[in-house]
Amino acid sequence: MTKAILFDFWGTLVENGVWSPIKQVKNILEIKLPFPEYVVRMERAMMTSKFENLKQSFENICKEFQIEIKNHKIETLVGMWNKNWMLAQPYKEVKEILTELRKKYKVILVSNTDCFSIKQVMEKFQLEELFDKTYLSCEVGLIKTDKNFFKHVLSDLGLTVDDAVMVGDSIQSDIMAAKKIDMKSVLIDRRNSREYHPKIKSLHELDSVLDI
Repeated sequence: MTKAILFDFWGTLVENGVWSPIKQVKNILEIKLPFPEYVVRMERAMMTSKFENLKQSFENICKEFQIEIKNHKIETLVGMWNKNWMLAQPYKEVKEILTELRKKYKVILVSNTDCFSIKQVMEKFQLEELFDKTYLSCEVGLIKTDKNFFKHVLSDLGLTVDDAVMVGDSIQSDIMAAKKIDMKSVLIDRRNSREYHPKIKSLHELDSVLDI
């Protein structure tokens, strides 16, 4: 029986302000790796520590991929990343649906994120009140694809894998991550462009797939 719903943040609850910022980092730094390998290493380098500023976080990505640190590229990355959170906004149904879900379930935020942008967006749109608890990679020190991330979350909540459902927009970071510990997951595919079951196109459809 479902007791808690775990939600990803970027692309699931909140629309990015710019096109795929993580892919833009790959392009700007000209990283020639398959995306699944790149994204895990990139998120670990940027999103599992608390840096003093974004410049440091992007310098750490360069170190991870053994890329020469060039100031003009770092400045481009910082500008793009800041533009993303400044223009980001919640999908229109988010507040209504999460408020209703909290009447029946624990609503938990789990996100791979840097330590700057997510808090700015949550404060701007008063999203903190929608969650019973939040687990951010930059605070936990792990990203979701590390199975210890979800083990930590469930242990802290006093739940088992059968008690929780993961809802996210990324096959790699959300769906496959949940599968590593045999936790149920639901893909949110707002453009209806990918094959997966169970899949929803908006949070309005979530309640109908929670117990399948």
